[in-house]
Amino acid sequence: MGEFRSSLPYFFEGVMVALLFAFLFTRWWMRLLREKRENVLNLARKEGELLAWDIRSQAEQEITKTRAAFLDEQQRLTAERQRAETELAETRARLETRADELAKQESFFNSRRGEIEALRDQLEQQSQLYRTRLRQLSTLNEEELRASLREEVRKECERELRQERNELLARGDAELKDEGRRILIDALQRLTSTVPAEIGATLVRIPGEEMKGRIIGREGRNIKAFESATGVTLMIDETPDAVLVSSFDPVRREVARLALERLVADGRIHPASIEETVKKAEEEIRENVAMLGEKAVLRLHLQRVHPEVLSYLGKLHFRLSNNQNTLEHSVEVASICAMLAAELGLDPEPAKRAGLFHDLGKAMDRDIEGSHAVAAANLLRTYGEDAKVVNAVAAHHQEVPEESIYAPLLMIADAVSAARPGARSESIEGYLQRVRSLEDLARSFPGVVEAYAVQAGREVRVMVSPEKLTDLEARQLARDLRKKIEDTSSFPGTIKVTVIRESRFNEVAK
Repeated sequence: MGEFRSSLPYFFEGVMVALLFAFLFTRWWMRLLREKRENVLNLARKEGELLAWDIRSQAEQEITKTRAAFLDEQQRLTAERQRAETELAETRARLETRADELAKQESFFNSRRGEIEALRDQLEQQSQLYRTRLRQLSTLNEEELRASLREEVRKECERELRQERNELLARGDAELKDEGRRILIDALQRLTSTVPAEIGATLVRIPGEEMKGRIIGREGRNIKAFESATGVTLMIDETPDAVLVSSFDPVRREVARLALERLVADGRIHPASIEETVKKAEEEIRENVAMLGEKAVLRLHLQRVHPEVLSYLGKLHFRLSNNQNTLEHSVEVASICAMLAAELGLDPEPAKRAGLFHDLGKAMDRDIEGSHAVAAANLLRTYGEDAKVVNAVAAHHQEVPEESIYAPLLMIADAVSAARPGARSESIEGYLQRVRSLEDLARSFPGVVEAYAVQAGREVRVMVSPEKLTDLEARQLARDLRKKIEDTSSFPGTIKVTVIRESRFNEVAK
């Protein structure tokens, strides 16, 4: 009993330890179960999230595919709609164009129908007149029929005679024109002289660049003395071995050229030698001018020409008009004018003198009053020239009234000499102006898209809009343009007019 009591504390202690152990074991087991449950829950949650993400991604892919397919279908439908709208618009435009053409054709046919109906009415009226006339004739006796027949024959003969008279008058005009052409051609065929196309640039060659410094002189005294003595301008630039002599007066320019060539050849260039050389050159040119005038008069076998007129004639040798030597041009005009007068049975002497003297005003000083034609006429009147010659010279540019047949003869001869092929060289500015004027004239017509002048202005190609002009209107445009060129232009030769109308239809396959 005593032992039992003594061991009882140990028993309770063991029980307490066992209970404690059981409690701790139960607590550990409960925690283990809780952690396992949480792991299971977390695993289930993660699997659910993965499943949901997989479902969501599949749904998004399906939605993306569906959206892409929808957009493609929408683009295809939009493209088809646009293509259908474009085709509809083109079809509408073609139908409108066709409707306009049909309306124009209908208007044309209506006008023709009106003309045909008018002709039909006229034929019916004539038929009624013939029937009435036949009924009247059936009631006439033999004498009345003869009288009526004579009246009909008389009226018919009057119409034929009137028509014959008109034909004879027209034939007379044509024969007169042919005779005029024949006279002009005969006169030109008898002319054998040619007019050289000369260049008016005056260059003086020098032996070396060192000579330019000698021409200029110390502080420019030599060039100043030369320009003062001659009245020209010396242009000394970087052009190798050359000096340009510039002046509006061709005689002064020739004097300066001759004097400078002699100074360069002599080598002694100073103000005193310059003045002496220029005086000698002036005397030589003066003698040369008179000699040139005398030669021109002798070539034409003219008499009684005043020395002052001869001097002005010689000066024309140094003047160019569109690269044509004016003195040679005057001699040619005199020859043509004299031959035209001879063909017409007129005195060739006044015609020859008028042709030779018609450009004398171009050799006179620039401070003269009036044009060169009026100035030349005043000069000739001063030296006692024939009144018919004076009037022809003054009127050859239609500035004064014509008083004799020699004025139009001089106009014709002057125009023939100037327009003869090779007489005058045309500048590039004149060519471009002719081409531009032809193109602008073609573009002034309605419906013209573009116009080009080709073959040096001898052909005009016009492109028209097929929507604005029909084939008939394009053909009429060619006729109208040809007529306007003939009425407003004075180009030599012929000009071909080509009107192009074409339709192009383009489609793009995708």
